[in-house]
Amino acid sequence: MVGVEFFGTFDLASLSIWLFWLFFAGLVYYLQTENMREGYPLRDDDDEVPANESLFPLPKEKTFILRDGKGTLTVPSREYEDTKMRKDLALVQTSTATGSPWLPTGNPLVDGVGPAAWAPRSDTPELDAHGHAKIKPMSLLSDFKVSAGRDPRGKAVVGRDGEVIGRVTDMWVDVPEQMVRFLTLDLNPEGSGNMRLIPMNICRILPDRVLVKSLTKSAWEGIPKTKSMEQVTLAEEDKIMAYYAGGNMYAS
Repeated sequence: MVGVEFFGTFDLASLSIWLFWLFFAGLVYYLQTENMREGYPLRDDDDEVPANESLFPLPKEKTFILRDGKGTLTVPSREYEDTKMRKDLALVQTSTATGSPWLPTGNPLVDGVGPAAWAPRSDTPELDAHGHAKIKPMSLLSDFKVSAGRDPRGKAVVGRDGEVIGRVTDMWVDVPEQMVRFLTLDLNPEGSGNMRLIPMNICRILPDRVLVKSLTKSAWEGIPKTKSMEQVTLAEEDKIMAYYAGGNMYAS
C-alpha cells in the first residue's frame, strides 16, 4: 500500500493540514501587501513616512495599463501619491499630539476638511463597460422615463431655512444602474441657466417642493459647477457631494 510501503509511518493528514496553513498564511500576506498599492507610503502629521507604517513591507512597484487609452499607472509610488496630495488646504491642527483633528480656517464648505473633505479623483466621467459616460441627464435619454414615485422636475427647491432657491429642471440618471443620482437645479426660479447639481440622496421629494436641508440661502451659489451640463466627472462628483456634506454640519 502507498501509505505503508512508500511513506512508511509518515502522517499524510498532518502534511495536508500544514500545507493548508502555509498556503493560507501566504494568501493573507499576498492580499495585505496588494492592498497597500494605493494610499502608501503613509504620511504622518509632518508629511514624513511614519516609523510604524505597517507590519508588512510595501509591495514592489507594478504598472497597470488603464482602460480606454488613459495610459498607465504605477503603484505604490511616492511620486503618484505626491501628485494626488492637495497643497491648498486651509486648516489648523487642534493639538500638537499626533492624530489630533484638523479644523478649517476659512469657508468650511470649500476648505476640504472634515465632512466637506474631497479626494482629487480623475477629472473624467465614470464610464460603463462600453466606454460611455455612466451618468447622463434624462433629457438626453429618450429611452428613460419616471415609472414610479414623484417626478421632481418643475418643482421648487427649498433649503434649510425655508427659502425657495430655484427649481428642478432635469434628472441625472446612472444609465447601467437605472437610478437617479442628481437633480439639475436652476438657481433662478424664473429660469436663468445658472445651473447646479443636487445629489439625489439628500433630497426629499414632497408633493409641492423638493426639500434640501443641507444648505441655507447664502450657500447655494458656492456649489461647485460642472464643466458640462451633459456629463459630470469623478472629481466634480466628489466636490459636489463634499459641499453638501459640509452643509449638513456647518449650514446652521
